[in-house]
Amino acid sequence: MTVVLAVVCSDGVVIGADSQITESDRGLSFPAQKLHPLGACAAWGGSGARGVLNDLRPLLEESATAILEAPDIGDELQERVLPVFKKHYKNYIPDVPGEGSGGGVSAYLLVAGYSQGGPWIVEINPNGLIGRYEDVGFHAIGSGAAMAQQAGALLSHFRMTTRAVEYGVVGVVRVLEALERTSPSVGRPFSVACIREEGAHHLDEKEIAKALKDAERWRDLEQEALDRLFD
Repeated sequence: MTVVLAVVCSDGVVIGADSQITESDRGLSFPAQKLHPLGACAAWGGSGARGVLNDLRPLLEESATAILEAPDIGDELQERVLPVFKKHYKNYIPDVPGEGSGGGVSAYLLVAGYSQGGPWIVEINPNGLIGRYEDVGFHAIGSGAAMAQQAGALLSHFRMTTRAVEYGVVGVVRVLEALERTSPSVGRPFSVACIREEGAHHLDEKEIAKALKDAERWRDLEQEALDRLFD
């Protein structure tokens, strides 16, 4: 299971991902980096076929400046990503004699950044369609996306879009931690990037550990408030 999620904040956007890769057909599970920088003021994560995502990584790295300076970032991403999708779809062999299902070649892309005066969240789905979610304020992709969306809905009353990215970091980490507890195929280490107008900052291990402690303190404060509810 993979989950990549992003949340818009008052002064930027936060994007995070787990690091667990599961190849169910081979019975393998291992950690891998799922969150990658895109220029100085954006980051991206993907879910689905690793071969597709591996091809996208150098392509996005090389074209980061053109993407971020494009009049429409979604259109620019779509134009660059679609040829990679089509190449893999064209060469995919769905039925191999003597072999079980080897999975598909579909992949999702979630990109978040701050440019052209504000934060944005763009998804490119396996059909090549563009999704924009900065107005929604939250989005997730991956096999764990449905649970992440539910967790995001449960946290919506905290109004993350009105709070600074420090709150967004703790919110993203809290969702990832909740998914880790409910699914054995979501695992650490977590990757998180907070992106403001001045640029993207990818959290190191110490900063992730602090965010986890902040999330724990958040839960404790909620418990105290609930304890006093009927006082």
